[in-house]
Amino acid sequence: MTYRNPVPTVDIIISLRDRPDQPIVLIERLNPPHGWAIVGGFVDYGEHLEEAAIREAKEETGLDVKLIDLLGLYSDPSRDHRLHTISAVYMAEAIGEPVAADDAKSVGLFTAWQSPVELCFDHAQILEDYWCFRTYGIRPSLQR
Repeated sequence: MTYRNPVPTVDIIISLRDRPDQPIVLIERLNPPHGWAIVGGFVDYGEHLEEAAIREAKEETGLDVKLIDLLGLYSDPSRDHRLHTISAVYMAEAIGEPVAADDAKSVGLFTAWQSPVELCFDHAQILEDYWCFRTYGIRPSLQR
């Protein structure tokens, strides 16, 4: 019998604390699926989730981030059409100028409740949860 398991990933919502309104950093993806996304990627074998988050942030934006909190875990089997992933979504802070690197085509800064129209994966839901938490202190529901 062969077992198939979901693949662990991380997403990092980075707020720039040295900017007015502390905008968040999103990337425009270079590789399919194309569109805008929260910074993130796959966890390497033997890597802690937090290490993966810090590494992915540096690889995609050039920013050194400080992880602040875990927003939540997102595991809808249809969140990524390529394969079943489970993402630990972290909130982080950074200072400086983000640059598109690795598999990021470009970077964009977005203030409260702003987001590009073409968001990949389940990132529209994650960003809605994030802005609700950041604005009102309400954590995402465990019931989906």
